[in-house]
Amino acid sequence: MKVTSRKSELLRMRHALPGKVGLVPTMGALHAGHVSLVDTVRRRADCVIATIFVNPTQFAPHEDFEKYPRGMEADLAAFEQAGVDLVYTPAASEIYPDGPKVTVRAGPAARGLESLSRPHFFDGVCTVVSALFDHTEPDVAVFGEKDFQQLKVIEEIAATRDTPIEIVPGETVRDAHGLALSSRNSYLSPRELETARSLNRLLLRTAGELRADPGNAAQSVATGMQALRNAGFDDVDYLEVRWSRLLAAVTLGPTRLIDNVPL
Repeated sequence: MKVTSRKSELLRMRHALPGKVGLVPTMGALHAGHVSLVDTVRRRADCVIATIFVNPTQFAPHEDFEKYPRGMEADLAAFEQAGVDLVYTPAASEIYPDGPKVTVRAGPAARGLESLSRPHFFDGVCTVVSALFDHTEPDVAVFGEKDFQQLKVIEEIAATRDTPIEIVPGETVRDAHGLALSSRNSYLSPRELETARSLNRLLLRTAGELRADPGNAAQSVATGMQALRNAGFDDVDYLEVRWSRLLAAVTLGPTRLIDNVPL
């Protein structure tokens, strides 16, 4: 596995890769969910490029950019074990030579949901993903379904590019209790972790009610929101149906969790 932090060296290495190239963009702090993305894109590509970059433009000043978990040595070992061919670990100056600023705006899929409490987020995501696409020139890229609205936003961005990039969804990986794996789960205390593990169970219950009685969707969603509050979550940012999915965002202490289930 080759590793570089320089765009100029990356381009030379990328052009030496044979066949179809797949991309797995990450912010590091890898877990089994990230490894599953490598496995997913490997089935569609001959070679895999992974990136590790904690993107400053998708964090608001009050968010956790500085304390976001980082562990480059462990991340590189995980990627090597997963069979990644090339890892790009750019400094911010490689992605933002003129300083961190938003240059790509998100499309209609960004409206509502995450944007209600994080209006900066998707423009930052689109800016960094567009840069990573330019730097790595992939044929196919994979993004996890846990961040389902982000997946839809990136599909829109990819569709506007001159060079087509196939966007492939990666299935959400969960722990034995159903909690979607996330780097931010490391922030949870043991007691908060126990509460967090009820999130998916309650979403599945609400989804079942929606399927059984779609004409009573508003009441099912309202009941689901109350069930989340009763379970011990400090706040429920949203519980909403979109794209044939039931999507939710909740907070536990300083930690914000998102999840979704299909309808």
